[in-house]
Amino acid sequence: MPGMNPSEIRVAGTGRILVAKVGTDAPLDTTTEWSAAWHDLGYTSTDGVKFGRKGKTANIDTWQSLTPARTIYTERELTLKFGMLQLNEDTLPFFFGGGDVAETAPNSGIYKYEIQSDQGEDERALGLEFTDGADVRYRFVVPRGLVTVSDDMDLNRKGAVKLGVTFTAMASKAGAPLATWLMKDKAFAAK
Repeated sequence: MPGMNPSEIRVAGTGRILVAKVGTDAPLDTTTEWSAAWHDLGYTSTDGVKFGRKGKTANIDTWQSLTPARTIYTERELTLKFGMLQLNEDTLPFFFGGGDVAETAPNSGIYKYEIQSDQGEDERALGLEFTDGADVRYRFVVPRGLVTVSDDMDLNRKGAVKLGVTFTAMASKAGAPLATWLMKDKAFAAK
């Protein structure tokens, strides 16, 4: 029933962000585990994930009216912004736009990551999930996108290193969804 219902207020109490190669199948429900092809990016900052949805429009004006006769979308954008707190073989390349971390010599314990002048496009699939108590779980899947903004990285003695990124969803193919929400939440039950 529409109206005020406090049991439909959601708090993303805890969650996680995962990435995989474009084309990797995501779970089709909220209980199936993510496959090993999905890599959990680990701890993120307490800011969680910030969704952005922007659109640009163009007005079609006419001689006969002072107001637009029609408005059309010229651009749409869906972004997820978050800060990763772990430094490892998944997070560093994700932040810098691709590539691999490799050991410099067998059993050396020394690893190298090279930032190229032209990293190319590091497209990924992204999965996000969060829970609100034991009975509510949400999953959000972007089948194709890439990091379009990397925040400045601060190295100082006052806090953890944070790899802040903005991930932008991109169309995977004609007619396919840009992203998908999956919800285990009684608030969506038919009434």
